[in-house]
Amino acid sequence: MMERRAESRLWCSDLIRVRLEGARRAEIQANLEDISPSGACVLLERPLPVGTGVSLLCRRRRFRGTVRYCVHHELGYFAGVQFEAGQKWSRELYEPKHLLDPTRVSPRRPSPGG
Repeated sequence: MMERRAESRLWCSDLIRVRLEGARRAEIQANLEDISPSGACVLLERPLPVGTGVSLLCRRRRFRGTVRYCVHHELGYFAGVQFEAGQKWSRELYEPKHLLDPTRVSPRRPSPGG
């Protein structure tokens, strides 16, 4: 699958709350999986409809956006959220508990003899 993102995403892990906006107002817990200045991916126990307006509540910060995709996986549902204009993420605003730049991860080398 070809990468179509204009910005690289950082892998992360942090428990956050996702607030659904509109008629289906609700707040659910999710795990933040990756993040970039313009969007994020969250792992949830239930699906989110594409096009739903959401707020990602990350400690004392809120990032508003729209669900762009939601796919089922054996762990749950991965939902991609595109942040609204003016809602850019940065480490200065909010840094997840666990954050890793995948471009800095070196591939594993096979162990000698196997």
